[in-house]
Formats: sequence, structure tokens, C-alpha cells
Amino acid sequence: MTNQNVVISDTKSGFSMEIVVSMREPVLFAQAVPKPLAAPGGGTPIIWTKPSLKVLETAGGGGRINAWVDSMRSSSPPRRSSESEEVNKSWMLHHPSALSMFEEIIEVSKGKQIVMFLDYDGTLSPIVEDPDRAFISNEMRDAVRDIAHHFPTAIVTGRCRAKVYNFVKLSELYYAGSHGMDIKGPTQGHRYRKGNQTVLCQPAREFLPMIDEVYKTLLEKTKSIPGAKVENNKFCLSVHYRCVEEKRWAELAVQVKTVLKDYPKLKLTQGRKVLEIRPTIKWDKGNALEFLLESLGYANSDDVLPIYIGDDRTDEDAFKVLRKRGQGFGILVSKVPKETNASYTLQEPYEVMCFLKRLVEWKKSSLRRF
Repeated sequence: MTNQNVVISDTKSGFSMEIVVSMREPVLFAQAVPKPLAAPGGGTPIIWTKPSLKVLETAGGGGRINAWVDSMRSSSPPRRSSESEEVNKSWMLHHPSALSMFEEIIEVSKGKQIVMFLDYDGTLSPIVEDPDRAFISNEMRDAVRDIAHHFPTAIVTGRCRAKVYNFVKLSELYYAGSHGMDIKGPTQGHRYRKGNQTVLCQPAREFLPMIDEVYKTLLEKTKSIPGAKVENNKFCLSVHYRCVEEKRWAELAVQVKTVLKDYPKLKLTQGRKVLEIRPTIKWDKGNALEFLLESLGYANSDDVLPIYIGDDRTDEDAFKVLRKRGQGFGILVSKVPKETNASYTLQEPYEVMCFLKRLVEWKKSSLRRF
């Protein structure tokens, strides 16, 4: 168990109270989550693995940078080939489509309160070259609005909370920005909101001056590399290299790591063609999921079914928590096989939208029957 300080504020009285919430440490597997199917012919399932950042950071000398570049390269999904088709078929047996398994998912949800957790980039919006133009479509926004009308819904993202809110523009959602280090509840009356309380959780507030300082330094250091973009996500930073020539990735990695060597309280991780700089505190998207479930009154409930949909490595922290809880399941958004703790898959944001719409239609039809 780990403890985290969180703040609960009452907007009517202006009273704020800081409390300590105990969080479970996630593990890999749980019996209540759908088990993988057997591999074809009874063999061992084939899963692509990617370099561990922990290993990369302990490598020495030039090998360390080369390992980082290899890992940066692996974050770009490979093109399909005839050889990879067999890998894909085997992987899909173990991580079937959430659309094709929809009836089974609904069967598990009977008698339970579904709580929806959604990543943003690559899940609700497509991955684009300019992160400032990762706009959500009107159709997707309508689908998310409908989901939030029927189920408590949160967007959990590495982005700055305010920026994602400006993209989505739905006040009835919970927003967890900066990989869950900046959480705020609905700003208007909502059936799942607890009285007049506004849920607020910012466990990394003390790091704000340091984050801002590193942001300014990285802006200066990386401006010589065309295509590099440093994004300030308030409680964390993102260094995007999607538009950087591959031959300059090593130079960019060196610059970032050189800056961070003076900040031992910050750590460097990776996402999809992005380097993430975060405080070293034990708080991630999995902790954010548990905090939100507790805020909604479902911390120790057997009558809840959390569903988390995401496409990034950082979403694995939430998938692991669901495995640990033995409740609900993760859905990975990916067109290619990846090592994952998710139970199901969807290939792209369009399929995410189809899944959300189908869930809403099921809920509406079930209400009409009663």
C-alpha cells in the first residue's frame, strides 16, 4: 500500500481539506479478468516486447544512448508484412476485438455500474504530427457526451488537463491530466458528482517550479533540432520527436538526458514518439483510476465494472490495476501486436467511437425494458 495526499474542496463553503488516500500496488494478473485463449496448436502465445526503460537507464556509455535510440525507434508501429500476419493472428486470439466480444462484455456488466476511463491521443483523437492540432471530431465528442450521460466518465491523459478540456469541451467529465497528477471533477451538476464537492487531486504540486525551470531549459537546448517540440503539461513535460529526422534522435536524447542529470527528482520515460519527463513520485494513470473510483464511492465495491481504453505505454499502469482488482478490463487501441495487460483491443479511434456508441445503445435499450 502507498499513501498519497489529495485535496477535496467544497465550492459552496470554500472549505478545502487535504486527506491521505491509500492506494494498492498493482500486479500483473487477476483471476476475474477474462483469461487469454490458448495459442493456435497449443503453443506459447506470441507477443512483441519492447525494450525496458529500466534496462536502458542502467546501460553505460554510448551503449546507453544507442539503447535509447533503439527504444525511440521501436515506439513507431512497424509496417505489416506477410510474416507479421501470423504474429497478428496469434496476438488477436489472446487480445480479441472488444467489438466482436461486445456481448460477452455486456454479460459481465449485468448488475454492475460501468465506469468509463478514456485516454485522449490515439484513443479519442488520431495521432498527428502537431500535438496542438490533435482535435477530437464532433461525432466522437457526441459519443463521449452520450457515454457520460449514462456512465461516470473520465479522460486520463499525459496532456495538460486544461488543454485537453479545451479540445473536448465537455464539462460533465472527470479530467485527469499530466498522467493522472492533475485531477478535477465535473464543473456542473451531474448525477455522479458527490453533493457540492469538487474532486481535486494534485499530488505533485511541489514540483511545479522545477518542471517550469526544466521546460525553459529544454526549449533553449532543443531549438537547434528541427521538428523537436517541448510541451509543458503542467506537472510533466513531453518532448515530441515525431517530426525529427531519425538521424538526429540520438542528439535529441543526449540533450534531454544532459538536462535531466541535474534534476534527480525527475524521471524520463517514453510514449509514442515522445519522451516524457515526470516527477519520481509513485503516481501514474493506475493511481488516478483508483483515486477516481474511490471518489465515486466504488473503492471496495463489488458492483462496479471499470473499463479503461488507451493506446499508450503509460496506459499499461491502469491496465495492471484492473488486473490487480479483478474487476473490469483494459482495452488497448492498436493495429499491431504489443505486449499488454489489456484484455481486449480496438484498432483505431473510429473503432473506439463505435464501441462507445454501441454501449450507449445497449444502455438505452435496457432502460426501455424497465
